[in-house]
Amino acid sequence: MPRSAWIFPALAVLLFAVSEISGVTFTPTASGLVIAAVLLVILFGTVFAAVHHAEVIAERIGEPFGTLLLTLAVTIIEVALIATIMLGDKAVPALARDTVFAVVMIVCNGLVGICILSGGLRYREQEFRPAGVNIYLSVLIVFATITLVMPNYTLTTPGPLYSELQLGFVSVVTIILYAVFLYTQTILHRDYFIVGEGADGGEGHTSNRMLALSVALLLISLLAVVLLSKKFSLVVVAGIALVGAPEALAGVLLALLVLLPERVAAISAARHNDLQKSINLALGSSLATIGLTIPAVAVAAYIMDKPLELGLSAQKMILLGMTFLLSMLTFGTGRTNILFGMIHIVVFAVYIFMVFVP
Repeated sequence: MPRSAWIFPALAVLLFAVSEISGVTFTPTASGLVIAAVLLVILFGTVFAAVHHAEVIAERIGEPFGTLLLTLAVTIIEVALIATIMLGDKAVPALARDTVFAVVMIVCNGLVGICILSGGLRYREQEFRPAGVNIYLSVLIVFATITLVMPNYTLTTPGPLYSELQLGFVSVVTIILYAVFLYTQTILHRDYFIVGEGADGGEGHTSNRMLALSVALLLISLLAVVLLSKKFSLVVVAGIALVGAPEALAGVLLALLVLLPERVAAISAARHNDLQKSINLALGSSLATIGLTIPAVAVAAYIMDKPLELGLSAQKMILLGMTFLLSMLTFGTGRTNILFGMIHIVVFAVYIFMVFVP
């Protein structure tokens, strides 16, 4: 086990305790910037530590359960970060929408594009199971439509908002559909999501002692990230206000933070000619983000009596529709090449540009 896998969780818990006792702030002063930099380094290290322990456990339990565990760990981190910022002293009702949309665009365009491009440059063409990808895309299209598009066209409430009854209904059906997807992925049609010999579970050689240690440290790492998420939210809000950046940038930064370990794992898998695992990580994180984050944030918003804006602007809906259409064409044949990767990267570049120049 690398030292960073236990040092960063310990530092995160220590930093939280010290900051709570001393009452440090993250104001844009010299000392505040130093503390903010230390917080970001420790938070990034703790996120990577959590993912490392999830991967150790994943090696033991096999695919596709390993990828699912990694996705769920990252989703817990994401929910904590979104909820703490959105439900803070200053209401940020559009943060959940911006973050979910950022995750979809980063994953389905940026991450997918880099994986296909890097794998294509090394192997020219790579294969995957279209049946599994079609399931991912079908569920993702439904999730994105009912959570990010439909709120703009309901009559009960004006604007990009659901009523409480509508939001409750959408949250319930989203969880039900995600549960059926998990049943399909892990039990009913496991072979749809596996290429080669990855179908055999328990193929890893992790000892029982190391497994138990990784389980404990994974829980500590996730707890530490949840504890520091409030501190991180203060840094994000202060930083955006300091530079005068658009508010949508907060969602992009959160998405980049929580997806960083998955991006590293997905790109590494593509470079080792395992594009199926890259797709499982990429599209699985998008499904978990909408299927679990939106209901969790909806419950928190209801309890705290905070508004929750979900509907996208017309410009972003066009980007979302183009992304899904392009994804269906990219994954329609079971083989990819560098051109598909470059197209996805261009769409991602357009998205990032539109964040700053809408």
